[in-house]
Amino acid sequence: MKLALKFNFIIITVLLLGYLIAGYASYYVLKKNAQQEILERANLLMESAQAVRKYTVEEIKPLLTVQNKRQFLPQTVSAYAAVQTFLHLQKNHPEYSYREATLNPTNLRDRAVDWESDIIQNFSKNEKEVFTTTERDTPSGRLFYVARPIRITDPACLSCHSTPDAAPATMLEKYGSANGFGWKVNEVVGAQIISVPMAIPIKNAEKAFMTFMSILGIIFLLVIVILNILLRAMVTKPIVQMANMADRISKGEPDLPEFSETGKSEIAVLGAAFNRMKRSLEQAMKMLE
Repeated sequence: MKLALKFNFIIITVLLLGYLIAGYASYYVLKKNAQQEILERANLLMESAQAVRKYTVEEIKPLLTVQNKRQFLPQTVSAYAAVQTFLHLQKNHPEYSYREATLNPTNLRDRAVDWESDIIQNFSKNEKEVFTTTERDTPSGRLFYVARPIRITDPACLSCHSTPDAAPATMLEKYGSANGFGWKVNEVVGAQIISVPMAIPIKNAEKAFMTFMSILGIIFLLVIVILNILLRAMVTKPIVQMANMADRISKGEPDLPEFSETGKSEIAVLGAAFNRMKRSLEQAMKMLE
């Protein structure tokens, strides 16, 4: 096997190994970054919902206390306000969703489906757990979910959810007395659930990965080409010249030019040694004549 072929085999093997390692590492990092971006989006939306809830309780509900006695206004309910606000956001971003899923809701639109019930039950069993994430495949693609428990910490909430007798008459007129009662202090009655699509961040990560790998592949290809050019100019070509000259000397050709030995590289040192050997052979041949 020729020197250039051996060199290319080694350098290609090393670069290919480096390419695979770089590909694995970059894909892992980009995917992690995409997942982190998804989580940050979900957390931001969750904090927005929390802000709407707090604003409703602290600033909207006190202003409508009198009106609420004459007619029940769902706008004064923090959960209703958060969901309605998000519905406006959904008009421009239908891929996102927000749910205040409840096992026994006053408003039946908030009743938890099976997988939401599982999340709520898990919060009930693990009192210290205040945050959970999960992924689900849906007809519209894979979605990332962030959930927080809805726990009754304020006894004032039970004025509407303990028993139908204690609930405001205006609320019973609107929603009836069959649902949304029997809640207890410190009980987990539901969960706030934000869903964020994974397709776009993951697709962007994959696009960045392909771009990075393409650029890296081009760089490695240029490295191989440049190294081959340098190998030919600095190693292969001088060695071939010396081999040809040695062959001609062995055939007795007279007055052959000496090999160029400029520089201090190993090839130059080899060329100087070759020239000394050539001169010695020429002197030996003259002495024999």
